[in-house]
Amino acid sequence: MTFEELGLSHKVLEAVQASGYTTPTPIQAQAIPPALQGRDILGIAQTGTGKTAAFTLPMLSRLESGRARARVPRTLILEPTRELAAQVEESFAKYGKNHRLNVALLIGGVSFGDQEAKIMRGADVLIATPGRLLDFFDRGKLLLTGIEILVIDEADRMLDMGFIPDIERVCKLVPFTRQTLFFSATMPPEITRLTEAFLHNPIRCEVARAATTASTIRQVLVASRGHADKRETLRNLIRSAENFKNAIIFCNRKRDVAVLHRSLLKHGFSTGALHGDMDQLARMASLDAFKNGEVSLIVCSDVAARGLDIPDVSHVFNFDVPTHSEDYVHRIGRTGRAGRSGVAMTIVTEDDMKYVDQIQGLIGKAIDWEGPGFEALPPPMETSRPQERRGERGERGPRRERGRRPTVEREAPVSMGRPRGGRSQPEAESFRSPACAASASDRRERRPRRYEEDGPPVVGLGDHVPSFLLRPVALRPAKVAED
Repeated sequence: MTFEELGLSHKVLEAVQASGYTTPTPIQAQAIPPALQGRDILGIAQTGTGKTAAFTLPMLSRLESGRARARVPRTLILEPTRELAAQVEESFAKYGKNHRLNVALLIGGVSFGDQEAKIMRGADVLIATPGRLLDFFDRGKLLLTGIEILVIDEADRMLDMGFIPDIERVCKLVPFTRQTLFFSATMPPEITRLTEAFLHNPIRCEVARAATTASTIRQVLVASRGHADKRETLRNLIRSAENFKNAIIFCNRKRDVAVLHRSLLKHGFSTGALHGDMDQLARMASLDAFKNGEVSLIVCSDVAARGLDIPDVSHVFNFDVPTHSEDYVHRIGRTGRAGRSGVAMTIVTEDDMKYVDQIQGLIGKAIDWEGPGFEALPPPMETSRPQERRGERGERGPRRERGRRPTVEREAPVSMGRPRGGRSQPEAESFRSPACAASASDRRERRPRRYEEDGPPVVGLGDHVPSFLLRPVALRPAKVAED
């Protein structure tokens, strides 16, 4: 089958041929004809199989007739992340170069005024993240009553990011007679419930079992001994990788992205970083540097795991095993795209085995191990003192015995008169019960030391006693009871 047989318009076919594509992917061949007829679509396919073009091409063909009005867009595409929204905008620029369509991008992190100006001119295609879209709507800058086609891309990622209430609200704001297109690589039960509520007699386009991985990706597991050794394991994998061109490295936490980025730069690797706490300009600059080949490695959080189309990525490294098994499918889908071969390596510690079992159960096959297993690894290196303390604070159950510092005899402080309450210190101690005295002794023993281990102990305020404390105090004579 060719694109000419799908029923696309002449302008769209010219743009597709200029891009170098001749044969549609299975999801495109199944989804484009009913989408041109105005039917609702539920598309499920492996990541990297061309789902973006499956809804972009029929939208362009249908938008050739009609015109946009100010503040009333004709079509709406919802994306979970800013990077994915910007990528869809690039697809419209590539396939719609023969059309005179206004495309507006509503994402956070950029100027509100520039986006408002595009909306006021009239937008044929509105690409937005849910938060910024509802922000415009609540301010009265946008109307959704003219939406003809609604596209919800990466719906399961919307679920993970907590956007489902926003999606439900948007679906109630757009006209009931709209055409709705759902595309995703996985379909959790919550998303299935959403499609049953807002899709009308949809055509299910499923070219592969949900949550399966592409056959062009070679998947391996690599054992590592503890978190401290994972960075060295990663460096060895990068240096010894065959046919290595570039790689995306995924971490579970944004803090680990920054730490690993600095570590790779320190060891001489050409590396960029991308996570949700970066401002939008820095995120786009880092992503463009990786696409253009200025850096060969990019360390990311899961913000880059869904839908990003970087065609020629040779390797994907999972520095951390994803805690949600669906994220594994999306992460490794950044390589092996458009029929190319790719390699996905996951660094695994003994604590990660439960997540590995969940991943293998989801994708329906076992992942091969590469290199020695846990038994053949050298013993873990001794951790430094700060790491030991962090482990003690983070562990649960009975606390480990801490090595106590040798006690140092302290000199008695100089008496400055009777303490508050009218009794001297020995008299006050004598009135305490044995239990209270033991408790006070334990508190003093647990109290943190205010001096260095190898320095002399500090008595009282040391050499920094304020002058008003050194003034002599006149003591009143005690009253003698009369017989």
